[in-house]
Amino acid sequence: MTQIPILLLAAGQSSRMGGADKLLQDVDGQPLLRRSAIVAQGAGPVIVAMPASPHPRYDALRGLDLHLVGVPDAQEGMNASLRRALAHVPGDTQAVMVLLADLPDITTTDLNAVMASVDNHPDYLIWRGTTAEGKPGHPVVFHHSLFDQLSQLTGDEGAQSVVRSHPGQTHLHPLPGKNALLDLDTPEDWAAWRAERTR
Repeated sequence: MTQIPILLLAAGQSSRMGGADKLLQDVDGQPLLRRSAIVAQGAGPVIVAMPASPHPRYDALRGLDLHLVGVPDAQEGMNASLRRALAHVPGDTQAVMVLLADLPDITTTDLNAVMASVDNHPDYLIWRGTTAEGKPGHPVVFHHSLFDQLSQLTGDEGAQSVVRSHPGQTHLHPLPGKNALLDLDTPEDWAAWRAERTR
């Protein structure tokens, strides 16, 4: 399988965290952002959409072999990050994986499983991780024929409109538990997740 670049979206503002940065919260002794980047590195080359420099998130990624892309218009929402990262994908790329940086339970095994579905189910345009119950989440792989649509997206909806515009063209791959969907946007979310892990 040809390696598929991973677009790790990490330029969001953590607006619901009461002044804290959710991507710098500790997960197993390291910032969530660093954990997410290392998980992604196990599955392919990683392009990280970041806030404009300087920003503390850059320190969290120091020493890792990543392609960092600043997003000066990050306040627009997720699609600014997607557009900026996609612009750095090599021209002969056959597909890209889009991954949110705030999924604390996602694993390299999960990413590789969705990557493998691209080869195992080649008749689709989109390959997507789901929860164990089948609820769609991340990561999402997009065929290169969709790059133009992705590069024209605006706002904060992500690529949902591209997915919706191609009904029947998405292969869903179940991942364990809620790995594909669980994100932690508030201090209360983090407290509940940590309490659950210690049980």
